[in-house]
Amino acid sequence: MLTIFRRLSLLVAMVLSAVGAQSQINTDQVLEIGRNALYFEDYILAIQYFNQAVKAKPFLAEPYFYRAVAKISLEDYNGAEQDAGMAIERNPFIVDAYQVRGVSRQNLGNFKGAVEDYDAGLKLMPEDKNLLINRAVCLTALKDYDNAREAFDRLLAVDRNNDRAYMGLAQMDLARNDTTAALDNLNKAIGLSKKNAGAYVMRSEIYTRSKHDFQRALADMDSAILLEPRYAGYFINRAYMKYNLDDYFGAMADYDYAIGLDPSSQEAHFNRGLLRAEVGDNNKAISDFDFVLKSNPSNFMALYNRALLHMRTRQYREAVADFTTILKKYPNFEAGYMARGEAKRRMGDHKGSESDMEKAMAIFRRNKTHVSNFNPAEIEATAAIKKAEQRALNGVNDEPETAEEIINRFNTLLTVNDNNPVKPEYANRQRGHVQNNNIEVEPMPMFVLSYYPQDNKLNAKTLYLREMDEMNEMRLLPGTLTLARGETQLSEEKIQRHFANIDYYNSLLSHAKARSIDYFARAIDYLMVKNPDAALVDIDDAISLSPQFMLAYMLRADAHYMQYRMAQARDAGAASLQGDAPDMKSQAMLRQRQDVTTLGLMLDDLDQAIKLSPKNAYAHYNKGNVYMMQGDFTSAISCYTTAIEQQPDLAEAYYNRGLMYLRMGNKTLGVADLSQAGELGILPSYNVLKRMTR
Repeated sequence: MLTIFRRLSLLVAMVLSAVGAQSQINTDQVLEIGRNALYFEDYILAIQYFNQAVKAKPFLAEPYFYRAVAKISLEDYNGAEQDAGMAIERNPFIVDAYQVRGVSRQNLGNFKGAVEDYDAGLKLMPEDKNLLINRAVCLTALKDYDNAREAFDRLLAVDRNNDRAYMGLAQMDLARNDTTAALDNLNKAIGLSKKNAGAYVMRSEIYTRSKHDFQRALADMDSAILLEPRYAGYFINRAYMKYNLDDYFGAMADYDYAIGLDPSSQEAHFNRGLLRAEVGDNNKAISDFDFVLKSNPSNFMALYNRALLHMRTRQYREAVADFTTILKKYPNFEAGYMARGEAKRRMGDHKGSESDMEKAMAIFRRNKTHVSNFNPAEIEATAAIKKAEQRALNGVNDEPETAEEIINRFNTLLTVNDNNPVKPEYANRQRGHVQNNNIEVEPMPMFVLSYYPQDNKLNAKTLYLREMDEMNEMRLLPGTLTLARGETQLSEEKIQRHFANIDYYNSLLSHAKARSIDYFARAIDYLMVKNPDAALVDIDDAISLSPQFMLAYMLRADAHYMQYRMAQARDAGAASLQGDAPDMKSQAMLRQRQDVTTLGLMLDDLDQAIKLSPKNAYAHYNKGNVYMMQGDFTSAISCYTTAIEQQPDLAEAYYNRGLMYLRMGNKTLGVADLSQAGELGILPSYNVLKRMTR
């Protein structure tokens, strides 16, 4: 599914194509390059270009609108709301500017303001499906259920097969505690679209929480994972279901995989710590709680569990430290004093132990009980409820947790809740590039020349290329040349550095004798800021001066690939807007011929690079990727095989060759290659293997 910025950018480009002549900078060109950066989801770079356009022509709506799209993609909802408003002030007829501002307001919790924007957009485009469903979801959030129902009915009148509409109705049913109606609507949504991961997740949550039917919940979560295999939260939730089905091994495997996808996930580490403690893997459990407490030192349950584990592993000094921290927060926790007293006794601190036991007994006497009835989770629940009540008095529309939910959060394994299952259209978890949106598994990307190495924590090998190493030894470039897997998104500081490099080479080449290395260097900077057209001009000049310059041929293939990717993104966006119009079909045929030409140019450059450097495994690998894009899987496999012969530990080649074997129906060789790729550090291999063995 296309992300909204691609669709919106093309729409506004048509609406505003008549606006914007030349100024001090070529505004049209700057906007085009900015859109290129958007297509590659390089939002920070895109913002830099749109800033230039705003500065040159502040009266134009287009740069503000595109900048809003970039900001909303970075979850800067305040900035996106402001920029969309500036675009609307300059041109009140940009329908999608109202949608961008509405989505921003929706994410900021300003549902009333979002509805106003969606209403304004619907006046201009009454049957826009995204505006209709976003408006209905906002009305649900405002608890205006009658109007929300009417809004969903209006959407279904426009599109009776809209699966997201039934998801929205299910969300409304759940808000009204009608799980039966919610399940009915989710069944309809899944019946209309077997690829709606969110519907499976919602149904799985109902089976888990309301029905306690963990077997059905597990089946739905399996379906969601097949559709969106890179979202760690799904694996955390599936582990919870497996745990409740007594599949401890499966639950542990899912927590491990979730942490592989999202190493910063506190939920995954906390849950894995609880499970490890339950199966007696105490030291590893302590490591998980260490991780949680490093990020969140106030997490009582992680601290309490670690204290108990320190006792179990006879680390009494550490246990005393943990219990002391707990007792500072909960000075009436009698069981805490007893546990700390026991730890002190085992350390030989009998005086300290007696003091703690006396404190515990004093609390028992005061409460007239002999059994600890102090539950810190209940205190946390009471405090959270009071805080939510105060926020409500201040006009903040939160959906507070219940006391039961808070206590469960402290005492049991966690699940990751999706409080906004019917998200605005742009908020799709499936990142990635347009040309890969319609395939289930993405191949490993091209290796491109860059100044920025990419760290694969599971495979720390250096990507070595003799000619590249020789270039770096000569120190003729402003940075150390390396190979990167796919494009690199840069910080604002690095982007400005590349613009400064371009200015430097502009001055140098205008005054000094032209050298191929200078054109080559400026071309790299142009590619870093997503300007492949300018890069190609420079690379052509570099090759004309040095026809044996192998790296220049590789770089020219990189530039053509960037052009190809941008064209694919624009074409997909245009197709979604214009459908099957006759002129659209003829344009598609023309663009298809252009794509064939571009891929042919890439093959020519890679062939030349291989001719100059026959053992260049990365050129062979990239050539395999080009054949894969052409649909010539046999030639792709041959290229990957040659790359592996030149470099036996090239994990990416095993992975892509494995995918090609599977495409051709050779499961045995495909599984063998994916297994080897996983062993060499390509994490997605295991997910694909899991699918193949179901």
